[in-house]
Amino acid sequence: MSELNHLLPDLVKVNTVGDETELTLYISAEIDYFKGHFPQAPVLPGVAQLDWAVHFASQYLTLSSHVVQNVEVLKFQVVIQPELEVKLILTQKSANKFTFKYVSEKGTHASGRIVTLAE
Repeated sequence: MSELNHLLPDLVKVNTVGDETELTLYISAEIDYFKGHFPQAPVLPGVAQLDWAVHFASQYLTLSSHVVQNVEVLKFQVVIQPELEVKLILTQKSANKFTFKYVSEKGTHASGRIVTLAE
């Protein structure tokens, strides 16, 4: 297993319709982001959620750049814990802007808008 595999969730399913891509992700307890982040009650850090949004947007959206310039309207509502299946919904707003939202049976976990460098 590569080092990158310890940082990313398992990609279960991808569905793209128009400007929106919905990824079903399985959040394994083996992901390195959980190590040392509240050992008794592991929580996925917000920085990991942002990293994943940018990572998957660079793969599934048509962005002019993958370099983040700004993060806007960022909200973290419900913590993400290990062994959870979540949907990451990516919506392309322009060539250098997209929104993301993490949702599961527990509700909306996080959402925000990311602006990349315009080229």
